[in-house]
Amino acid sequence: MDRARKLRSEMSLPEGLLWRALRKHPDGLKFRRQHPSGAYILDFYCADARLAIEVDGMVHGMGDNPDRDDARDRWFASAGIATLRIPASAILDDLEAALALIVAEARARLPLHHPAMPGGPPPRDKLGEE
Repeated sequence: MDRARKLRSEMSLPEGLLWRALRKHPDGLKFRRQHPSGAYILDFYCADARLAIEVDGMVHGMGDNPDRDDARDRWFASAGIATLRIPASAILDDLEAALALIVAEARARLPLHHPAMPGGPPPRDKLGEE
């Protein structure tokens, strides 16, 4: 928990930019930052969609980091959590496109019983349907 708190205050520029967008609850989705889970700390996490978002800088492609990332992703997959890896450069190049990708992936993973968006259609029983 202390490590996650420290990481929140030391976010990289791409992480900080992405957090500024995610904290606004895009498309009604709630995200957490530097979320501890098991032995790991996720960059961002959408609990409703069971989606982890990892911002990968250049170091993720070096040394044994790809193997460690694969092991980490497999561990989360075994717990029913998908991992979406986004290169830091993609966030810096086009934040809106990266955000749209995240929202689309999260929306696709939401359970069918997820509540409607505010201002969306009323529940089926309010329409007189069964």
